[in-house]
Amino acid sequence: MADSNEMTINLVVLGKTQTGKSAAGNSLLGSSDFESRLSPSSVTTHCSLGRSGRILGLIRRKGCESALCVRVLDTPSYPHTALSKEQVRDTVRAALAHHFGEEGLHLALLVLRADLPLCPDESDDTVQLIQELLGPTWKDFTAVLLTHADKAEEAGYSEEKYLHSASSTLLSLLSSLQHKYIFLDNHNSIIKEERNIVLTKLLNFIGKNNYQVLLKHSKE
Repeated sequence: MADSNEMTINLVVLGKTQTGKSAAGNSLLGSSDFESRLSPSSVTTHCSLGRSGRILGLIRRKGCESALCVRVLDTPSYPHTALSKEQVRDTVRAALAHHFGEEGLHLALLVLRADLPLCPDESDDTVQLIQELLGPTWKDFTAVLLTHADKAEEAGYSEEKYLHSASSTLLSLLSSLQHKYIFLDNHNSIIKEERNIVLTKLLNFIGKNNYQVLLKHSKE
């Protein structure tokens, strides 16, 4: 949190290679801070922090409009084509402590592709990594971001139809996370209105969690 006229939310994106983590981070920030491209190998090899400008029109506190600032930590994928699980875990853990150690983390976003089925055991690696990073209350601080939703829509799937047809693996995961999920298009430039809808949903998740944070380190 900054001052009474500005609220900051801290997010981290986690997921497998080529799920669209970096692109999702750019969409949330309304920028192109993170490198995002098609590649036969993992693109992101280190953590980097992006920060949005002041976003108006989404928050009112005590009857007055407040600005929202979004901070997103982009991370190497896991599994990774060049880094071991231990290297990814240690890199992300250090970055979380460095960037969010004082203010805390509001939400981890597990990035999955909406245009690919989630098979049994497929999400286990990333989920286990999140558990190791966030601890026993990880489910309260994790939401699923389903990227490439535009491709699912082009194939004739509305959100309701998609979830009705989804694998039991995905449905079980969403249920365990209290159905905290968001569909996100992967167009090169998400329009402002779409970004505001996504950010409003994230704020709703954070609000239902009473604006609690994880990983906050005392200065004492």
